[in-house]
Amino acid sequence: MYADSPLEWTEDGQPRSRRFGDIYFSAHDGLAETRAVFLQGCDLPQAWRGRRRFVVGELGFGTGLNVAALLDLWRRERPADAHLHIFTVEAYPLSAGEAARALSAWPELAETADLLIERWPGRANGLHRIDLPEFAAVIDLAVMEAAEALSGWTGRADAWFLDGFAPALNPDMWRHEVLSLVAARSAPGAMAATFTVAGEVRRGLAGAGFEVAKRPGFGRKRERLEARAPGRAATDPTHAKVMIIGAGIAGASAARAVRALGGEAVVIDAEGPGAGASGNPAALVTPGLDAGLGAKARLFAQAFRSGVRLYARHPEAILGQGVRQLAAKPGDAGRFARVAASDLFEPGSMQALSADGGLDLCAALVIDPAPILAAWCGQSVRARVARLDRDGAGWSALDAEGRLIARADAVILAAGLGSQDLAAAAPALTAVRGQLSWAEGVSPPRAAAWGGYVVPARSGLLFGATHDRGETGSDLRAADHARNLATLAAKFPDLAADIDPARLGGRASIRAASADHLPLAGPLEDGLFLLSGFGGRGFTQAPLLAEHVAALALGAPSPLPAALQALVTPSRFAERAARRAHSGPTKDAL
Repeated sequence: MYADSPLEWTEDGQPRSRRFGDIYFSAHDGLAETRAVFLQGCDLPQAWRGRRRFVVGELGFGTGLNVAALLDLWRRERPADAHLHIFTVEAYPLSAGEAARALSAWPELAETADLLIERWPGRANGLHRIDLPEFAAVIDLAVMEAAEALSGWTGRADAWFLDGFAPALNPDMWRHEVLSLVAARSAPGAMAATFTVAGEVRRGLAGAGFEVAKRPGFGRKRERLEARAPGRAATDPTHAKVMIIGAGIAGASAARAVRALGGEAVVIDAEGPGAGASGNPAALVTPGLDAGLGAKARLFAQAFRSGVRLYARHPEAILGQGVRQLAAKPGDAGRFARVAASDLFEPGSMQALSADGGLDLCAALVIDPAPILAAWCGQSVRARVARLDRDGAGWSALDAEGRLIARADAVILAAGLGSQDLAAAAPALTAVRGQLSWAEGVSPPRAAAWGGYVVPARSGLLFGATHDRGETGSDLRAADHARNLATLAAKFPDLAADIDPARLGGRASIRAASADHLPLAGPLEDGLFLLSGFGGRGFTQAPLLAEHVAALALGAPSPLPAALQALVTPSRFAERAARRAHSGPTKDAL
């Protein structure tokens, strides 16, 4: 997928697919074609009148022309306080420079196109999110084949732009399986539009349940297709207020994600932002490295992408870029090389270091948590929630005396270990005590991680950290400073020798870990959601999983494919137990 560009330029400056031998848009006037075939074909803007959330699906992102035209129309014609969500698929993505050249043909789209190009997604296999708060819109681009993308997407589209290359040249895009998935991912009454009237496409859409009709075509094409799914569009839910309990990175990420989707977020914490494990002077944003390259590896890669994307908006919080992942075990070099050679990360974002078997994580970050928490939490409520009550009107948070703290339509529990005290359905969490150490006035090396870590702070360096399961004490311990120094000395003996143990600062905090060491992100019951269990990877994983949980709370499409949702859902432990009980006793138990 990282091979040569998927397009070539014709003599008259038109982009053409190398793989399929077809043009990306009409040489006559691509923008006019898009407006006629897709925007008018899906009855836009009329179809979104009175809606608070509108979802458009697209097969064939290409140059981004359809999306740019849609965003331009949305910018001018959207309902007040409405949000647009676009899900689009592209197996062979273009570079930002190639898209910019293609879209430059239409100066009238410049404002929209320039913003889209500025935030152009990467090329790694997986799902990429593009935030466009200026337009109250979000784009999820799936870099993969259409069938895989549609199988994993759990949203429902109100309109479809079916813009793959011609069926004779790209038959996989128009297979019955793909068109059936389009129907399965359609909201009642959804419209679908395409330039082609090929018989297999008409029959495929009709067989999937759409009512199909030919319409006058654009330019030299005599006809095009419009199709409508059965049923009528449902009424959008009312404006959602979400109560978020906890103001660490999980709660802050949830608040940001809720607001980005148009909801109202109320953050409640007994001590304020960053009082727990998220209050350290610096934090690493590095991906988990799973050489199996399966669902877990995809989750780690997408979470890392999401974190880097969101933290980049806060340059004041970035203390450094690039982290050396050092080999700590005999098998690490091979594992690192396998991950680096995969297509789950951006080209050039990591490089295997042949000299020592390590890995250069070029895109990894060291951040100062405080500016992030302040920006994302916003104004928070200082209170300790003792109980949650639910009635027909929503959820109430009460203190120990039974006094009302706040009410909301939904609740996201993001209070680490404290989350399980507020919901009987929450899976068990394990306390993990971590003490880190810092030394003022010491020049840090480039950030490195190897089980331990050393990173730059605002002044000096930070290193550690201990990892003691089942301990809940937050007192500073000289013995743990000594352990941290020993860990540092194992990789950087000269640096450790320059540090005076008597002058070390430090901080101890308690992380929450799940039984399988994966996060917990999803529903516990109707209107109650859990976002916890990150262990030591909250700053990498919480931003993406907060977007997932916020989408569930607000009825928006999730950025997580179904397989990754299953990895992190809080119900997975109960589901596994039920499957074991259903399968009966094992051979060893008999």
